[in-house]
Amino acid sequence: MESMVELKNIHKSFGENHILKGVDMKIKKGEVVVILGPSGSGKTTLLRTINFLDSADDGSVSVHDFKVKCKKHTKSQVIELRRKTAMVFQNYNLFQNKTILQNVMEGLVTVKKYKKADAEVNSRKILEKVGLSERCDFYPSQLSGGQQQRAGIARALILDPDVILFDEPTSALDPELVGEVLKTIKVVAKTGITMIVVTHEISFAREVASRVIFMEGGVVVEEGPPSEILVNPKEARTQQFLQRITNPDNKEEETLLFTQ
Repeated sequence: MESMVELKNIHKSFGENHILKGVDMKIKKGEVVVILGPSGSGKTTLLRTINFLDSADDGSVSVHDFKVKCKKHTKSQVIELRRKTAMVFQNYNLFQNKTILQNVMEGLVTVKKYKKADAEVNSRKILEKVGLSERCDFYPSQLSGGQQQRAGIARALILDPDVILFDEPTSALDPELVGEVLKTIKVVAKTGITMIVVTHEISFAREVASRVIFMEGGVVVEEGPPSEILVNPKEARTQQFLQRITNPDNKEEETLLFTQ
């Protein structure tokens, strides 16, 4: 199976803080890759280097065989790379002065130069897929956090990208709203689109991921299928992280959780 995303020797520093320390990663077409790790491990920064929201200091990024060298990239190369990707942010990033329909249409009209009438037809179809057909004319402030995030997912899908990047898509939500967003992401995953998801939702990773990557300190510590990484990780640091995130106070219950 062909590679959809390939990262080679990705380094990124903010001032004297060396965040990413030579990350290599290859993601196949149609894979759903979940990246886990503690805060400060470089997960979100890595995600943002893929579409140059944060330009890496060294290395290269390839999406669907389109390669960009991080040190010597041009503006036109970055634009082309971004056409191949879409990002779902943890804080939705919707235009507050536009309706949900207008938010979803925006990319088709401004980036893909669709006529507004055609953009509206396509956008309504996508909003129906994410369960928001009755909220098209609402503004973001009139929706719950879960509904806003589903609108963000629709906005990503409408551009028909090669890869969708999810940056902790449920971290800003109230606990009771997390389920509806994860359900939507699961539906998207079944379409076969390549997805890279930074999240702390272990149950989601277990159900949906084709591969789990654990990062810490700006490097990949361990990676493999969920059945290995989440059940029987080899690295001590991965084991410690999973113990803390699943059930920090009761090791017995945690063992039961992973053997069920």
